[in-house]
Amino acid sequence: MRDTCLPPWAVSAATETAGPSNLPVPMRRGRLISRLPGLVFALTLAACTAAPPLEKPATRASSAAIDLPLNDPTAGIMASVPRARLPGNTQLAEDFLELSFSLESGRALSRFTRFEGPVSITLSGRVPPTAPQELARLVSRLQREAGLAVTTQPGNANHINIEFLPKREMQAQVPNAACFVVPNVSDWADYRAARRSTRADWAALTSRQTATVFVPSDSTPQEVRDCLHEEISQALGPLNDLYRLPDTVWNDDNFHTVLTRFDMTVLRATYAPELHSGMSRPEVMAALPRVLARINPAGGAVGQLREDPTPRAYINAVEAALGARSNTGRRQAAAKEAVQIAAGQGWTDTRAGFAWFALGRLSMKDDPSTALRAFLNAGAIYRATPGAGIQAAHVDMQLAAFALGSGRAQDAIALVNRSLSAALDGENAALMATLYMIRAESYEALGQSALARQARLDSANWARYGFGSDAAVRARAAEVAALAQAGARLN
Repeated sequence: MRDTCLPPWAVSAATETAGPSNLPVPMRRGRLISRLPGLVFALTLAACTAAPPLEKPATRASSAAIDLPLNDPTAGIMASVPRARLPGNTQLAEDFLELSFSLESGRALSRFTRFEGPVSITLSGRVPPTAPQELARLVSRLQREAGLAVTTQPGNANHINIEFLPKREMQAQVPNAACFVVPNVSDWADYRAARRSTRADWAALTSRQTATVFVPSDSTPQEVRDCLHEEISQALGPLNDLYRLPDTVWNDDNFHTVLTRFDMTVLRATYAPELHSGMSRPEVMAALPRVLARINPAGGAVGQLREDPTPRAYINAVEAALGARSNTGRRQAAAKEAVQIAAGQGWTDTRAGFAWFALGRLSMKDDPSTALRAFLNAGAIYRATPGAGIQAAHVDMQLAAFALGSGRAQDAIALVNRSLSAALDGENAALMATLYMIRAESYEALGQSALARQARLDSANWARYGFGSDAAVRARAAEVAALAQAGARLN
């Protein structure tokens, strides 16, 4: 029921982060359920699942010990985030090859594949009322921004089916997946028959003709939108996700949830006339300079390519930190290991930022001082990274929650104000709604009731779409109010 509470973009962002899969990677790729817990205040990273419950605010003692160095230039958290821009063509060529010739498992692909000819993208199953509008908007963007021959009308030999089925039924077979895409299957029954065969193996393809995206029919509107963006784009294009990329949905940190300019550029290159299914990596590499010179003329000539692989040890550490099979202590240790690996590699990119962010999320309940330090480090990295505005906004939301729960309402408002633009640009309704909830409680704490009322009205414009039900909206509002109450006890 979203008719009275639509965000301006008429779509919204996700509310969870990705986690590891139990299925063999070649069988499918897709958005996964978060295994980072809801902590002192954890609004989620952006993927396709419902928002988790939040823990109680920090105790009086731990809150009182927290100091937000908002005016300390050494903290680096007040710097602006550089606007997203396309990388140079040398970097773009490196990204394209790594995205197109590997699976998430690290398994190399021997040949390039794509759909050859127009593609029909249609809906089936228990289609939610928002899905047709979401698909039409996405297809329009793919046509306009990536130049793809895609349509919502059936009849083309190449076909992507989006099948909606109850979450319980889907996750009985694929427990960790929020949504996923499988090649060479026509529907859910066909997937169940083929799931252990080479027919559903991305690495076995010579070209693409059919794929099916599976999405829970009982998802929130924003979850539907996010699943459509990532899974359709990866049915059409890259099969890999890379932790090092800041401005893409093809990153397992899942901060970005709508296709970006970078993503549209990669898809345009994927369907360039110079490329075709069956090409080897060297053949694609040889064609890329001409392709990129045409579609990204400002990117310059393609120079000597260099590889910047993410070590498997980092990926394993992040997956362990996100996983549900270990206790919190082991997961915190895994996050610390990811931080150490990033430092040892000399990274200052999103891999380092995400390691710190994960450590912050996992430390909030038991060690808020460590959590605060981790968020400040993550924020400094994201603010120095072009295209990482939405990541920085998520950090600011966490810091604003700390400030509100520590009795520092004015600081919370400043952090909210700084992050709203990036949340809007990222089309993240759940994040927008929560930021306005924090602003409302902060104004209330300062005795500015009129401004608090306006902030609650602003939150309502986003909340139903972001959280999916009035009950979920009320639950999130109560959690934010509990933070404000904790802060009031300190003043």
